[in-house]
Amino acid sequence: MKFTEGYWLTKEGYTLNYPQETRDFRIDENGMELFLPYKKIERRGDTLNLGLTTLRFESPQEDIIKVRLTHHDKNTQKPDFSLFESKVQVDIDVEAEHFYRFKTGALEAVVPKEGDFKIEFRGHGKLLTSSKHKAQAEISSDDGKHYMREQLSLDPDEYVYGTGERFTPFIKNGQSIEIWNEDGGTGSEQSYKNIPFYLTNKGYGIFVNHPGKVDFEIGSENVSRTQFSVEGETLEYFIIYGPDMKSVLKKYTDLTGKPALPPAWSFGLWLSTSFTTDYREETVMHFIDEMQNREIPFDVFHFDCFWMKEFEWCGFEWNKELFPDPGKMIKKIHEKGLKVCMWINPYIGQKAKVYKECKEKGYFIKSTDENVWQWDLWQAGQGIIDFTNPEAREWYKGQLKGLLELGVDSFKTDFGERIPTDAVYYDGSNPEKMHNYYAYLYNEVVFELLEELKGKGEAVVFARSASVGSQKFPVHWGGDNLSEYSSMAESLRAGLSFVLSGFGFWSHDIGGFEEQAEEDLYKRWTQFGLLSTHSRYHGNIEYRVPWNFGEEAALVSQKFSKLKNSLMPYIYSEAVETAKTGVPMMRPLVLEFSEDYTTHTIDKQYMFGKNLMVAPIFNDKGEAKFYLPEGTWTNYIDNSTLSGGKWYEKTYDYFNLPLMVRPNSLIIEGATNTTAAYDYSSNLIVHAFEITETVSESIYDINGNYVGKITITPKDDNYDVQAENLHKVKVLFRNRTIEGMEKNEYGSILNIKE
Repeated sequence: MKFTEGYWLTKEGYTLNYPQETRDFRIDENGMELFLPYKKIERRGDTLNLGLTTLRFESPQEDIIKVRLTHHDKNTQKPDFSLFESKVQVDIDVEAEHFYRFKTGALEAVVPKEGDFKIEFRGHGKLLTSSKHKAQAEISSDDGKHYMREQLSLDPDEYVYGTGERFTPFIKNGQSIEIWNEDGGTGSEQSYKNIPFYLTNKGYGIFVNHPGKVDFEIGSENVSRTQFSVEGETLEYFIIYGPDMKSVLKKYTDLTGKPALPPAWSFGLWLSTSFTTDYREETVMHFIDEMQNREIPFDVFHFDCFWMKEFEWCGFEWNKELFPDPGKMIKKIHEKGLKVCMWINPYIGQKAKVYKECKEKGYFIKSTDENVWQWDLWQAGQGIIDFTNPEAREWYKGQLKGLLELGVDSFKTDFGERIPTDAVYYDGSNPEKMHNYYAYLYNEVVFELLEELKGKGEAVVFARSASVGSQKFPVHWGGDNLSEYSSMAESLRAGLSFVLSGFGFWSHDIGGFEEQAEEDLYKRWTQFGLLSTHSRYHGNIEYRVPWNFGEEAALVSQKFSKLKNSLMPYIYSEAVETAKTGVPMMRPLVLEFSEDYTTHTIDKQYMFGKNLMVAPIFNDKGEAKFYLPEGTWTNYIDNSTLSGGKWYEKTYDYFNLPLMVRPNSLIIEGATNTTAAYDYSSNLIVHAFEITETVSESIYDINGNYVGKITITPKDDNYDVQAENLHKVKVLFRNRTIEGMEKNEYGSILNIKE
């Protein structure tokens, strides 16, 4: 939101008041307050008829400073983000001659005692960013609204990332961004998952602690500053110091929550009925049988909306004409070794049988006239479940529990973005704040039930909407994309922005959701999709089963599904680290190679875990243009090597693409490629790439428990290999095989010669 006209003028209809100097301070056991009048005080009379901002510094965790700007101290309505704050030791210095200092860990805020008001934020003594004179503002508008604004400086070489799932350019400099969830598809500036958090390549992040609408002007209104503003009298933000981007994400997720570890089976391929296609039990079983007959591995079958009758979503009642015995059908699917996912949403159409019960018991969000808030956009006369009502939460859980008892394993938690602001909530929550926050409550209820009934580590959803903290309820997918290469690229851009906003796991509709996919696109998107953390075939008007796109497409699906399953020991160990640290599994190159400035703008490649680099192909010619950082990189598929530090343009068939392994890496393959969940501790193949230093990789079982480790150390012309608690391990140094490693006691070392 812009408040100025160019650099000099204030926009018509707004009045801006700026803190001019630091007039006084106050210290208590939790922090420090500074008092900032909107005029420089030269005489006693200047203190009259004058407003000021109260600036408060606290620290919820080491290396994080909470900054709170208050004009008028008003009570605010719920909801508030759920944060993990603790009391930490801080260093407050008010005795220095020229400045006030507030320090936590290696991060400090410094404010001059005299002269123009400003704040400098320093990490390890080095300037990170600053709130310069007239950057902060209290703003009133002619329509009676109030806003609070902050602007933080940007260096000429500084790039801004994050702010949630954004389909606009990966680098956010120059963009105006509204943190406001919308069901807008993937081809616009709107987003399903808006997160008021950004980080920069200077090694710090900013989290604006406001569940409602936050407006960012990132190098736009003022091209050398990042601006954020909220409506109201208070603005609170956290500055998080790394010093590197990975550390910023670790600390941000310490504050807002770590991603839960999804079950191992969820990393396998998901096959969907698609949305408006015509399907019934016979269709479902035919697709399952055909996938298995063609030996295309998959782990989950998904039923989209039409498992229920039309106009009755989401009434939780099966369409018995199409699915006469759902329990029996699900049992047959389970017997084929598959999990079952069901589509749900938080809206209930007026035709659904349960609508009347929800209305009578007050389970819906209400309009200001105390009637149920209704509209016809999506389902005729739909009401929206009010998750601030404890009874409504339990009722909703009860409906899902019935499906789980029938054998359902997971839910696709669709929608949750179009939430009204002219509404009344059971607990009195502010409807403007609830618009974004609703996504958190909705997915929390579903994930919570899955954990209660399935057990910790077995809960997984397939969610579209999100807010701060929703990373605790994985997995999220990228929404309604188009069956076009440009949409494939924008999906990846959005995914990379999303994972730089605290989220560990991400997926997208392979082949695109809308329209009919060309065979070429389907095959290229299959490569990309099966080298993402989670993989799903899904569409709108078209079945996305592989053979519908030609026999070669079926073979491509088979190859890359088997490849992903065989890589599960590597993939799942990376997933465990993501759940522990908050560093995402799929990550932009800048996160892994920040010292290489070329990587800072790359948005069509990504690291899949720390050791595999993927460069999807975004054209029908098979041409890949990709960059490799320094070192000798090896293509995992064809074993060819390329030297890093430069760009490449190469052409690939449908069974290959740049899947590059960084030097000094161990990639561990399992013994099974027909499913994602199996024993990751035995019959392993350890692929060793360009080993010039000691390298170790840990192995975890399908429950996320540590089971062992492989360590390889170069020694003269040989390698020392240490295997801890692993069974029947084969080590492959590129394409030279060394066998004979049987079960070994901890600490034993095998000296293996090439």
